[in-house]
Amino acid sequence: MEISKVRFIEPGNRPYRPSPKNLYTYERYIRNPSIGLMTLATIVHESVPDTFMYSESVSKVVWDDVLDANVVFIGIFTFAALRGYEIAERIRRESDAVVVLGGLHASMNYPEAVEHADYVLLGEGDESVLELLASLERDEVPSFPGIVYLRDGEVICAGQRPAPHDIDTVPDRLLLYRYDRMASRNTLWPQVHASRGCPHSCDYCAVVRHFGRKVRTRSVESVLEDIRQAIAFHERGTLPRLARVVWLTDDNFFADRAWAIEVLRAIIASDIDYAFTVQARYEVGFDDEMLDLMKRAGFFEVAMGIEFLEDESFEAYHKRCTHDDIVRAIENIQAHGLNVRGLFIVGADTHTSGVGERLARFVIEHGLRGVLIQAMYLVPGTPAYDAASDRLIDDDWSRTDGKVVMEPLRMSACELQEEIIHASRTIYSRKRLIHAILRESGLDRLLFVGEYFWQKSIRSDLKADLPYLRAREGAKANRT
Repeated sequence: MEISKVRFIEPGNRPYRPSPKNLYTYERYIRNPSIGLMTLATIVHESVPDTFMYSESVSKVVWDDVLDANVVFIGIFTFAALRGYEIAERIRRESDAVVVLGGLHASMNYPEAVEHADYVLLGEGDESVLELLASLERDEVPSFPGIVYLRDGEVICAGQRPAPHDIDTVPDRLLLYRYDRMASRNTLWPQVHASRGCPHSCDYCAVVRHFGRKVRTRSVESVLEDIRQAIAFHERGTLPRLARVVWLTDDNFFADRAWAIEVLRAIIASDIDYAFTVQARYEVGFDDEMLDLMKRAGFFEVAMGIEFLEDESFEAYHKRCTHDDIVRAIENIQAHGLNVRGLFIVGADTHTSGVGERLARFVIEHGLRGVLIQAMYLVPGTPAYDAASDRLIDDDWSRTDGKVVMEPLRMSACELQEEIIHASRTIYSRKRLIHAILRESGLDRLLFVGEYFWQKSIRSDLKADLPYLRAREGAKANRT
């Protein structure tokens, strides 16, 4: 087949729509688009000039354009899987395009995903996207590792794909429809992904299953160029940005310590004058040299994957950590003049009633500047999923946007969701909002105000879901 037009689509669990809330509330109808899918579009664009991307994080899809493509790639995370399948089925129904699903959820749950597409690409697509296009152009059935398809109703999988080593591509952000018009909004931040993989084995995490345990890094020059381009792209607006922050989205930026130090020193030596936030495990809190370099490079925050507060929870999910480790790491990071944001999971099999109050007290008492509270999520292919899939509330993947997805062992699903609501409401109370406005300054004030509305939006969704959980529990009680 001749391939002259390729489109990429990132589905949205709640697709973008114009709203005044987009100016101050993240993730209601607007969120940061996928850098990974944008990178693949950039790679394909070098071979197929008519390559373009749509993301329902920042715009609506122009269907007349998509339905005229030869090949459409759709990247899905678990929370947007159902929307991705809906888009794929529409394209297959209304056009002759070859539909390809990929991304974390499709890779880890390919027997399901392949029912909605012509092909599924497993793992990272930096190399396989071009191999697939080449096979299609030769009218060959692709057989390279990492390809999945149906043949007479049977799932054919050619094996897992080895991870690519060259990951230096700088994404061309202009390939994403309307992104240039949206990027100046303070609800969207410049993002750079600088490394892949994680050497750890936490049961609930899909990262190591998707990207592997071997940490692969981009060249320092590529990372700095990506940072510069990301900043320039988001500074295109006529009004100056209030949130002048780059978000390094690596799951564990410091996993390769020598490389991380090299990147930080390069930022210090460069002309980049911006603030940075980064995700990390608690161990970085014990590395004084790293923390000093971060402060000098313009980092203002560490988004720490704390997950739990109980030693038994860390042990149950095979995370090598203790409560005391977390506290000491927080205190040392703060001693170096950096903020700590806490990333938490509630709904572990060890959690009991009151977990929300305990979490909120911990956050406030230890001066954490912000939080992300996630109900225990089950991504197919992870040990946590294998151990608890029989407790899934239903097969609605869209619930993995933060809602309770499984029956906890020591409380009801409804009680667990109410614990999350309570923790969020306590941490982001009106009293603390007023304090942030009157007593904080700069980024600390701006971020708390923005997160106040973000958390309010999250609580609204969680509250609206409670009747569904109560009805399920009532039906279950009647059956027994």
